[in-house]
Amino acid sequence: MDKKRTGELIKNARMRKNYTQTELGDLVGVSNKAVSRWENGGSLS
Repeated sequence: MDKKRTGELIKNARMRKNYTQTELGDLVGVSNKAVSRWENGGSLS
């Protein structure tokens, strides 16, 4: 699976749960900026 597709899956799942990027980041222990990078196909680490 490529980074863009993975980002779309993360974003869609987050939006279905009505979470902000900050809320999702807090749940998984990363910053909202990391979540944004994931959703935009950037670094997945």
